[in-house]
Amino acid sequence: MELLVTTSDNPMPSRLHAPRHRLLPPERPPVPGASYRSRKIRRTLTASALFAAGALVLSGCGGDGSAGSGDGKNGAGAKDGSGIRITVSSKDGATNAGLNGARVQVSGGTLTEVKLTAAESGKEVAGAMAPGGASWKPSVQLERGTKYKIVANAKDAKGRSATENATFTTVSSANSFIGTYTPDNGKTVGVGMPVSFNFDKVITNKKDVQSHIKVTSSSGQQVVGHWFGAQRLDFRPAEYWKAGSKVTMEIDLDGVKGGNGITGVQSKTVTFTVGRSQVSTVDMNTQMMTVKRDGKTIKSIPISGGSPDNPTYNGQMVISEKFEQTSMDGSTVGFKNPEDSYIIPDVPHAMRLSTSGTFLHGNYWGSPSVFGKAGTSHGCIGLRDVQGGGDGTPGKWFFDQSLVGDVVVVKNSPEQTVKPDNGLNGWNLPWNAWQAGSAL
Repeated sequence: MELLVTTSDNPMPSRLHAPRHRLLPPERPPVPGASYRSRKIRRTLTASALFAAGALVLSGCGGDGSAGSGDGKNGAGAKDGSGIRITVSSKDGATNAGLNGARVQVSGGTLTEVKLTAAESGKEVAGAMAPGGASWKPSVQLERGTKYKIVANAKDAKGRSATENATFTTVSSANSFIGTYTPDNGKTVGVGMPVSFNFDKVITNKKDVQSHIKVTSSSGQQVVGHWFGAQRLDFRPAEYWKAGSKVTMEIDLDGVKGGNGITGVQSKTVTFTVGRSQVSTVDMNTQMMTVKRDGKTIKSIPISGGSPDNPTYNGQMVISEKFEQTSMDGSTVGFKNPEDSYIIPDVPHAMRLSTSGTFLHGNYWGSPSVFGKAGTSHGCIGLRDVQGGGDGTPGKWFFDQSLVGDVVVVKNSPEQTVKPDNGLNGWNLPWNAWQAGSAL
């Protein structure tokens, strides 16, 4: 004889085997005068009573994480039970559940209804049932530090039903971490665009965190992660992405320990497309920029780079943001002296090249004679433009032709090479040095 039993720690039934020794006491000598039929009845009643007692004990282990009987009245593994097994990914009573921990699966039947609500407010969380009713998951990510209740109902092919209830609390903000990342899902970017994660908490368990972020390209290029400190993780191949390739980020951080008592809460897949290849080279000796599209020169543009006192960084820089118009204040990037200070409230066609404030932008305030002749800026790269950013200017043309992720290479400047973590500029690290910064 074997009985099916489920527990909250083991949603699949385990098999309890009846003891091998005899359940009944040795048969006593027949009582004088008792008939054979009466002795048989006594033995049958005794065996039935013992079996019933055992079934009650086993039924007392119920209230677990999976439903086992058709009508909720029979003990686990009852002969006429439905065999439906409903499993909720977050354990009943959990206090540190992930934000994606309300997924429901069923075997031996079909889900008919799943209701997930915030316990305090009663607000229902929208969800989606898989075709055929085999599983269910929330349509939105759960909130951190919130108690939820879930009720899942299912039926089998004979119409018998089962219900599972679970209550759990998601991990708190103080005990969890998230990573903001770029680029966003569905974007088309330039060939120099790295995948960059910035975590809101210090990560000490770098190996586990990195191993749960997988970045792959349809081009087949090897992609490696590199840590800049304890809160930033970037990914790139050895060379620029292949034009037209598709890049996929699989983020599986939900439940991953980041160290110092913090747990990840993200689980999603992000894809983006690499557009055409555009790499522009700025020569500070000639004050000219050569724009190459898919390896062919499409335009040469006069520029005005950094002055001798404030030279532009050398190196490979990636366009990380684009603004039709923006304000620039020299005091915010370290220019405090009156002779160096400036405030320009309407800089047109601005494209960020570094976190520290290097931009490639339109310039309407400089004399047209400086472009292609002299460096006059505080370190930015200026293109001739008009106030308000009108059409027909080099600044407008380059802005329209550029994608976030395009590469701008600066050479022959007296300044140092831009640091690889100053913006999205990890291309300035040799490949072996990049690989050395991986935790895997």
